[in-house]
Amino acid sequence: MDRKDDFERYLEKQLEQEDFKDAWESDEAVYAARKAVIDARIAAGMTQADLAAITGMNQRAISRMESGDSNPTVRTLGRIAQGLGKKLRIEFVS
Repeated sequence: MDRKDDFERYLEKQLEQEDFKDAWESDEAVYAARKAVIDARIAAGMTQADLAAITGMNQRAISRMESGDSNPTVRTLGRIAQGLGKKLRIEFVS
């Protein structure tokens, strides 16, 4: 069983709690962006240090963003996407 399955199972269980669900929904975009960066970096076989070197960012800044200690700008997310060989796409879905 991979880590993604474990996370999704954990999230489903936590979302059963109203206070957690309210907090999650209010910051869902931030969580989704953080998870997308982590997943893409891991899929690319990169460490935080590798991504930092390619993007010209500090590894500590990437670590803080991935752990939720900072809220990246769209420009920063674009730099990260470019460093991963991807394009940043932002969309509104229902």
